[in-house]
Amino acid sequence: MLRGKSRLNVLWLGHSPGLLLERRPLLARTPRSPGRNERSLASTLKTLLFFTALMITVPIGLYFTTKSYVFEGAFGMSNRDSCFYAAIVAVVAVHVVLALFVYVAWNEGSRQWREGKQD
Repeated sequence: MLRGKSRLNVLWLGHSPGLLLERRPLLARTPRSPGRNERSLASTLKTLLFFTALMITVPIGLYFTTKSYVFEGAFGMSNRDSCFYAAIVAVVAVHVVLALFVYVAWNEGSRQWREGKQD
């Protein structure tokens, strides 16, 4: 007879003590090839590093480029106004890079799911 915490766990899981003694997996899984798993991990890491580089370079580059060439150079704005509008451009660039990352990650995950489903 089980007592205390272990009895609660058995009742909560809905298993009888006899079934808990059997050591078999709940879901039968097919063995996957390690090559495909390593390729998907490498692909995911490359995607993450690419978007990390984009997240650093694009907003900073757009901030200084639009500040000096567009807002101060072409529009003739003051230093304070050009900083404000260049910051807005940089924030929009951050959101665009994040949206692209989510889109690519979503498609990569669904593609890997479809490839795994065909096995």
